[in-house]
Amino acid sequence: MSRRHLRGPGQELVRLAGAAGGARRLGSLNEPQDCGTVRGCGIDGIQAAPLWCLRGRRRFYRGIVTGSVLQQDSTTVDLKLLRAAALLENDPQGAARGAVEILAEYPGHPGATLLLSTARRSLKDPQAAASFAALAAAQPDCAPLQLELGRTLRSQGLAERALSALLLAVDLQPDLAEAWRELSALYAARGDTLACDTAYAHYSRLSDDAKHLGAAAAAIANRRLGVAEALLQQHLAAAPADVGALRMLAEVAAEREDYVQAERLLHQCLQLAPGYSRARFELARLLHSQQKAAPMLALLERLLALEPDNLRYRTLQASAYNLLGQNERARQIHEELLGKHPDDELLWVYYGHALRIAGKLTEAIAAYRRSIALKPEFGEAWFSLGNLKTVRFSEADVATMQAQAARSDLDDNTRLQFEFALGKALEDNADYARAFTHYARGNALRRAMVRYDPDATARFVQRSQNLYTREFFAARQGFGCQAPDPIFVVGLPRSGSTLLEQILASHSQVEGTRELPDIPGFALELGALELPGRPPAYPQSVADLTRAQARALGERYLAQTRPHRVLGRARFVDKMPSNFCNVGLIHLILPNARIIDARRSPMACCFANFKQHFQAGLWFTYSLEELGRYYRAYVALMAHYDRVLPERVHRVLYEDIVADLEGEVRRLLDYCGLPFEERCLRFYETQRAVQTVSSEQVRRPVYADGLEQWRNFEPWLGPLKQALGELADEAAADGATI
Repeated sequence: MSRRHLRGPGQELVRLAGAAGGARRLGSLNEPQDCGTVRGCGIDGIQAAPLWCLRGRRRFYRGIVTGSVLQQDSTTVDLKLLRAAALLENDPQGAARGAVEILAEYPGHPGATLLLSTARRSLKDPQAAASFAALAAAQPDCAPLQLELGRTLRSQGLAERALSALLLAVDLQPDLAEAWRELSALYAARGDTLACDTAYAHYSRLSDDAKHLGAAAAAIANRRLGVAEALLQQHLAAAPADVGALRMLAEVAAEREDYVQAERLLHQCLQLAPGYSRARFELARLLHSQQKAAPMLALLERLLALEPDNLRYRTLQASAYNLLGQNERARQIHEELLGKHPDDELLWVYYGHALRIAGKLTEAIAAYRRSIALKPEFGEAWFSLGNLKTVRFSEADVATMQAQAARSDLDDNTRLQFEFALGKALEDNADYARAFTHYARGNALRRAMVRYDPDATARFVQRSQNLYTREFFAARQGFGCQAPDPIFVVGLPRSGSTLLEQILASHSQVEGTRELPDIPGFALELGALELPGRPPAYPQSVADLTRAQARALGERYLAQTRPHRVLGRARFVDKMPSNFCNVGLIHLILPNARIIDARRSPMACCFANFKQHFQAGLWFTYSLEELGRYYRAYVALMAHYDRVLPERVHRVLYEDIVADLEGEVRRLLDYCGLPFEERCLRFYETQRAVQTVSSEQVRRPVYADGLEQWRNFEPWLGPLKQALGELADEAAADGATI
């Protein structure tokens, strides 16, 4: 069949994925060819040369300049043509006049004819398509002409004719990057996402767009974010539609934890280039870092349609299913991947995580051990094994970890994983001095990697206390969505919040979910992030919410969290600890939600956080002093809410649960408006997925083992005691000032 008749959808996909004419197979293309002879463009001697660039960056067009026909005056003609072409972007009328002048002197000059046709297209002249069609008919095997004809037809809404021209262009010249980009846009408009993404993948492979962004890329790699941002902003001022630069700017924003801005930029990339798979994957990763599983899955489904065996896409998909509580699907994906990649040590760790969440501890241990056997220097596998609190390392394990940690070629992230694992192993052996040394080293390494300003936390608490007064809430009586569904468990990590969730989830009317990201996401949208030179708008921005906006936010929260409510129960638990920062917002948008403050004695709580390596967030946990300051800020803010919203928050002390489980459970259920159920006392029998590091502890009865463990390390906790001040001597502080 002639290539000019390849118009059916199936044949178009074959054309995109297979051989193009007699050229190299598309999958083997690596680099675009430089300027040189354009294949099939007329008689010998006709050359391709760049006629113009936009701001000196992106080559959109390869003009045709005759050499053999006009040998005697080619230099003069070329200069005139280049001068006229330079006007095209800002003065297409002037470019057209220049082309007409050349054609008056040299009738039929192909370069001038092409320039005139392109200028007409910029001027929305309906004759542009006819001009390009005439040129293409005269030189039917010239790929750049077919590209320009396709562009023109697409701009005039003639999609089918445009498709034929563009398919012919890539058939004639498979390395014509801009033709692939035009095809991607055309398929996007038709809703053919697979063809759109396939075409854009070819464009990305062929394009040299990123070469000019090397300085910005180097600045990002060296964490010189201000320099990278300045370079990218300067570039985007000249080329605002450069999706490569926009994606890199999103990377800068994500590094600063400005997730709202990063998401906006990546969405902008995909609006400009719907087939840009790298931007789609980066957006999926960004959503994963914020635990936004449902939209992440939608992105991954499209990526996997293009590359169904992509290992990165599949592992991220499994993680999304875990976040949504669909743990069996996640486990099946991991098992399928391990069948294909049995020697991938990272896959075995991911599989171990899925098994741990599901409560299959024996199988999880075996998975982590398999990873270690494959790669003994893989610190994450050792840490993950030690993170199973019931696991005790053998002497051989400790010797192996010590040998690995002593290596000089370890990166800091791997080294800190070994430090935390060794700390746990030595603590189990009652070697507390050496254990603390390893915990301290691991924390120091991690602290050097993150940006955290304890003063910013203090400023936030002060702003919240100034804003959220009795008068503030009285003036907004009746605001928000009135649904009673959510039960928020707030506080600090390692304070018994997972235990409270498990107790509540054992009730027939309550579903346990996990640490949901939605309320912190609202805070970010309202301007919570503090950046250099940009003070945060939150929480002051909450004062600007109208009655309708507050209700809409509450309803949006319920809609966004619905995918996590798979059991269909009337109530559900959101146990994001950091929501203690957002109690004022929660009360405003969900006034009938319950808020429970899970609290543990200061020294025990803070040291439990210090010896726990959290894979993301919780930057305050890597310094004893900063932990103490953060605990004080938390207690001060909750004491403020006790004053301005009396009895709104129900406080549960971990030590009281250990001392009187039934009494505390009855008080908890009564606060939530739930009848007492005996099964809540046997919470450890409840079968459900538990995402947090406390997943093992909540599968056994309440125990007192951990209440005083911190005292084994008391000789080294001076900075923590000093930061806590008077709170260090309280069993469970109920008030503080910063």
